[in-house]
Amino acid sequence: MVPETVVTGDAVVLDVQIAQLPVRAVGALIDIAVILVGYIIGVLLWATTITQFDEALSAAVLIIFTVLVMVGYPVVFETATRGRTLGKIAMGLRVVSDDGGPERFRQALFRALAGFVEIWMFMGGPAVICSLVSPRGKRIGDIFAGTVVISERGPKTPPPPAMPPSLAWWAASLELSALGPDQAELARQFLARAPELDPYVRDDMAFRIAVDVVGRISPLPPPGTPPHYVLAAVLAERHRRELARLRPPEPVPQYPAGPPRYPAGPPSYPLAQPPGPVPSAPPPSTDGFVPPS
Repeated sequence: MVPETVVTGDAVVLDVQIAQLPVRAVGALIDIAVILVGYIIGVLLWATTITQFDEALSAAVLIIFTVLVMVGYPVVFETATRGRTLGKIAMGLRVVSDDGGPERFRQALFRALAGFVEIWMFMGGPAVICSLVSPRGKRIGDIFAGTVVISERGPKTPPPPAMPPSLAWWAASLELSALGPDQAELARQFLARAPELDPYVRDDMAFRIAVDVVGRISPLPPPGTPPHYVLAAVLAERHRRELARLRPPEPVPQYPAGPPRYPAGPPSYPLAQPPGPVPSAPPPSTDGFVPPS
């Protein structure tokens, strides 16, 4: 796999693996086999049903069906699965935009129309030649659509180093715009392999890499900070900011302008009235008799 750096529209750097031509060819052969099986089934149904009608109508239906199968299959699958067909799923491939975003319907349509010419009409010759010449392995359809085929089964990168607690305050104030992906990748690979290196070689490499990184950031680290601590803090903060850009912004609650207004007095509620007239108490008796309650 060929590593490639992709910068998204949000200025987030993504490390992707460009799919090699042999892997793409196997995925394309799987898709061609699926299309041919579906096309043969459709032709058999056409021969048993449509051929009994007018010849011109039968020929028109066959031509339309052929175009729909060869163009509609990649368009429908790549749109529904965000850049994958059955062959790409089997080989772990995906079509993405040049900026790393998901493939759009317009791009899938351009790729399918170009594929009908370069793959079906010319037996894949232009696609192979263009993929060999292109540094990113693009065929003609990818050039017109602005897409690239990547491999999702590339080697997994190790997680970023943990932030040293004593440098968290310093890393939060860093200006990292001048730190390129090449320097960050070199520092990440060094920290991943540092336990395996000879102590003298490790310290020398840490110092040289840290000098290059510190020259591209500001402010300077606190005096006396070990170089590997500086690299770990810079990479951890860079990774944290990338994740923050990818998260959707939290909605801001909307409040009415000005202070809230309340009623002048407490709300008045009607008192519940008992149903019917209230019976009055009987007058007291003068002979000492008390009526039963």
